[in-house]
Amino acid sequence: MVSSTQTSSQDSNSTFSLKELFENKMANLHVRSNSLPSKSHPIVNDVEDQLCRLRSSEGTSTSATSVTANLASLRDLHEGINNLIQMPSTQEALCHGNSEKWTNELLEGSLGLVDLLGFARDILSLTKGSVQDLQSSIRRNRGETATADDINAYMTSRKKINKMVKKFIKNFKNFDQNCTQFLKEDSDVKAIAGMLKETEAFDFSVLNSLLTILSGEKGRSKIRSWSFLSKFTQTSRVHSERDQECGAEELCLLNLHKLGKNMDITAVQDVLKQLKASEMTIQELEEELESFFRSLVKTRVSLLNALNH
Repeated sequence: MVSSTQTSSQDSNSTFSLKELFENKMANLHVRSNSLPSKSHPIVNDVEDQLCRLRSSEGTSTSATSVTANLASLRDLHEGINNLIQMPSTQEALCHGNSEKWTNELLEGSLGLVDLLGFARDILSLTKGSVQDLQSSIRRNRGETATADDINAYMTSRKKINKMVKKFIKNFKNFDQNCTQFLKEDSDVKAIAGMLKETEAFDFSVLNSLLTILSGEKGRSKIRSWSFLSKFTQTSRVHSERDQECGAEELCLLNLHKLGKNMDITAVQDVLKQLKASEMTIQELEEELESFFRSLVKTRVSLLNALNH
């Protein structure tokens, strides 16, 4: 059994670790600190490991696969943050008299995240529905000319989703991801705040990447209506991720054009395979988004409980 003295000592080391981790993070966000105290609390190390994992993914691909992986990382990060918030030393810091402003900012930010998550879930559902509708129409018509109406309906749906995303995301474009403000005071409270604020910034960033994919913003102008499919499908003819996306995009567009001209069963099967792959990837995104949502709500509840403790 751990004595109260040992627990107190552990908590003291943990809070100190948070401060050092944040200061080193701000000095070089992409390099894990080598000057961490040897007795750093495992919870602190877990949070830092998750943050490092997300830092390393910044600026890389915005494919559905990478976003799915980042959503899983966010879920794990929030599990660690939840454990961090429940530490006695953190709870004491959260109840500090000068912490009201930044804790209120975090709570307000979490509400924005809940709204953004809800919107992302709705967009994923609409996208999956449009893919399923197109699949059904292709199976029904076997690639006959009549399918063109369904394809046009699908493209109209994509444009509508794109407009919805653009309109919604404007509300978050000015989100302040700079947490250097928390270094103005050399205190453990600011260190904890900085770590929580960075987590929030990653939350917004990954969700923004998801919406960017769903809106087809990365697509080229001539075939933008189909660009989102390139994020969900892959071809074996190309190797780099960028080439995979462009190759799948062009192949899907070409095959869809073929469907309007003839009943080439191979073309029909190719498109159906790509649409099925898209549907499955969207399903994976939905599942990861739901898990992330639950972990985010859990973190918010823990923060509220700590403040009301």
